[in-house]
Amino acid sequence: MKKNIFFFLKPLSFLPALVMMYVIFGFSAQDAQTSGNLSMDFSYKVIEIGNNILEKGLDEQQMEYYAFRIEHPVRKAAHMTEYFILAVAVSFPFYVYGMHGIRLISTAAVICVAFAAGDEYHQSFVAGRGPSVTDIGIDSIGVFFGVMAVQILCWIFLNPARTAKKQKKSVSKKYAG
Repeated sequence: MKKNIFFFLKPLSFLPALVMMYVIFGFSAQDAQTSGNLSMDFSYKVIEIGNNILEKGLDEQQMEYYAFRIEHPVRKAAHMTEYFILAVAVSFPFYVYGMHGIRLISTAAVICVAFAAGDEYHQSFVAGRGPSVTDIGIDSIGVFFGVMAVQILCWIFLNPARTAKKQKKSVSKKYAG
């Protein structure tokens, strides 16, 4: 019974990756003005929250100035974050299916970086946007950290249980034979 449940649920483990790909594709389909406004609005919100927490007393014009200054780094951090999440969402199902080590890292990285390249190509068809090799590099940094996070977390939390299970099997075989 348990094996039947896993048989049907395991393929669904890829669903978060597909959802994240859809989200990324949706952001890339925004024209330049919409995308820029979203980044600027988010940057302004960051400055506004910082202003309130730190009680700096910035006026509207000063907040707009600082929001403009951080808009580009915020936009690039968003790229890294999207692809970090995508890499986690792609890597974990492969881990569940038994892929580990360099095979997992390279497979997930190739899928995510290829998606980043395809996504940049997709942007060449969107009004006011174009492909950027730099963005693929920034996306790849997010992919690297996402894949490594899955490797480290699975090694820390899942490997001890697997090792204990193997040792238990080994001991039971030793005394059975």
